[in-house]
Amino acid sequence: MLKVTDLHVSYGQSEALHGVSFTAKPNETIAIMGRNGMGKTTLFKALIGILPVKAGTITIDGQEISQEESYQRVARGVAYVPQGRMIFPNLTVLENIETGMEQSQLKTVPDEIYELFPVLHDMRSRKGGNLSGGQQQQLAIARALVSNPKVLLLDEPTEGIQPSIIKDIARALNRIRETRKISIVVSEQVLSFALDVADRLFVIEGGRLVHESPRASTDTAHIRKMLSV
Repeated sequence: MLKVTDLHVSYGQSEALHGVSFTAKPNETIAIMGRNGMGKTTLFKALIGILPVKAGTITIDGQEISQEESYQRVARGVAYVPQGRMIFPNLTVLENIETGMEQSQLKTVPDEIYELFPVLHDMRSRKGGNLSGGQQQQLAIARALVSNPKVLLLDEPTEGIQPSIIKDIARALNRIRETRKISIVVSEQVLSFALDVADRLFVIEGGRLVHESPRASTDTAHIRKMLSV
């Protein structure tokens, strides 16, 4: 569903990603792990079109999108939940979700969204800025899902969130993958969360993918060492 080939991305004259390649199949979740400053957010911004691609290709369901604008990528089926969530604090929960429906044929929020995140149903009239960090993260994921994506990108979804909510988000992501058969790509520093949701784990270091392993055979001690160096 998602194929990234030899991706190079620069900030001015400084290259930040050096030939990144990976794939994500339908009904698969992959985790891109790494310390701060190693290239996770740069990669995600390039995938959604916020940063231009210097070289390489990004394809969604066989369609090359690496030179398209962000809104065109959304129309192709890419949904992005940025680091920091970026919800609209002065809009209600319901209004926030509805902003994600502009590219879809939906007229009302599907029941499935509230089944995944019951707290959003209870708080649908509350301003987004009055939600906790974990509730805002659930809102941001809900907003992305109503665009009916083929690929869901989540940048640091557990950042600043209490452990009980992290477990809720992990359960929701696993259910989304099973019911929708979409590809999910998460960038993450919390190994326990990555192991809860991801079929394959990658480690990015200095703008390069330096490790890949299936969850079942992941050497967790080795990954922890790479994340703490």
